[in-house]
Amino acid sequence: MTVWWLLLALSCLGLSAGLQKSNKYEGYKIYEVSSKARSVALEEALSELVKNASYYEVFSGFKGGNSAKVMVHPDEQISFVKLMDDNNVVYDILNRNVGLTLSRQFETNHMLRQWFPYNGRLGTERYYNHDEINQFIEDLAKENPRRIFLKTVGKSYEGRWLKTVTITNGDARRNKNVILVDGGFHAREWISPAAAIYLISQLVDNLQDNADLLQDYDWVILPVVNPDGYEYTQLSEETRFWRKTRKPSSPDCIGTDPNRNFDFHWNETGASSDPCSLTYAGEKAFSEPEAVVVRDLIHSYVDRGKMYLTLHSYGSLILYPWGWTEGVPDTVADLHEVAAEGQNAILEATGTEYLIGPSTTTINYAAAGASDDYAFNAGFPISFTMELPAGGTGFDPPASDIDHLVKETWVGIAAMARRVIQKYPLA
Repeated sequence: MTVWWLLLALSCLGLSAGLQKSNKYEGYKIYEVSSKARSVALEEALSELVKNASYYEVFSGFKGGNSAKVMVHPDEQISFVKLMDDNNVVYDILNRNVGLTLSRQFETNHMLRQWFPYNGRLGTERYYNHDEINQFIEDLAKENPRRIFLKTVGKSYEGRWLKTVTITNGDARRNKNVILVDGGFHAREWISPAAAIYLISQLVDNLQDNADLLQDYDWVILPVVNPDGYEYTQLSEETRFWRKTRKPSSPDCIGTDPNRNFDFHWNETGASSDPCSLTYAGEKAFSEPEAVVVRDLIHSYVDRGKMYLTLHSYGSLILYPWGWTEGVPDTVADLHEVAAEGQNAILEATGTEYLIGPSTTTINYAAAGASDDYAFNAGFPISFTMELPAGGTGFDPPASDIDHLVKETWVGIAAMARRVIQKYPLA
């Protein structure tokens, strides 16, 4: 731990002592349910329990033998533990008070914003809001007018501008191949935009080291797909785990899962028609303006696009199509080959083990209407969802983890991109 992180930790301990207050998640616990001795009856029981979003939320899948991480309301913890005991299921308590964890994180983030105000660059000391991210890419484009090109590609439901940055090597050659990257689909996954920012910085600031990545390829990056949700999660501990967009979906509920809103096997499986569900697919495909922006980007670059990469959290996974079915594309060998490059590079660099494979069978649940399936079907030969490692309670790595997580992610992205460039040279 660096000196300044130690000082910050001590400061926040003192601040916590003086500012303790209850919040929505006070007393919530997160349980990890072992994959051993799991029964079909238990799977069905869990499936029914988690339909009650007021008391349960699953943070990772519980099908196909995976361990499940489940956040449980205080009023339901006795019932949950009894269910586990009745089924002879081993479980651990990963977090005994989610509310306290989130309160401390928010205090830390507040102090970090004061310690590290935006100064023209985005470091890895803290998480940045959407305005700061947009300002960052605007400033980069002004500083590097021959290499970096800013484009406003749409507007969110609440009126926030979505902007892409195109990074080149400045040789002014037209019609290069394209790698398209986006982050921030799901609001609570703050590490995703942070990884996109670090990717941008690496390509801009380290041209000599990354010359091969820009010789025949341009990179187009949309750091935050869902800025309304992303900003909402930064309001307080109460909103930290918000996942969806912010457009009202019914008189009583708000938001759609933008990664279930794409018009490719939309709402067939792994999505919900309930407007209050975390995986609500929307009233129709492309009902969300944010999903429309990504759709239009995919079609804008599909003639030159060779890899589409969408950054998510969490799971330490590199997933490729299909997400709507257990089947795989005819070109599964190409997809697996490129994913394996990222997997091996990360393992060698940091020791982190990523799991790779087709979405449905790798995570053991379907997710129809997702952007990676849509991009692949549209014509991107390589299309991945990269789920970054867990941190904090799962979706909320503390700021002290940002640096190593984004650097690790970059190692995998760069390795995959280099293999893509070899496989798909500029015609």
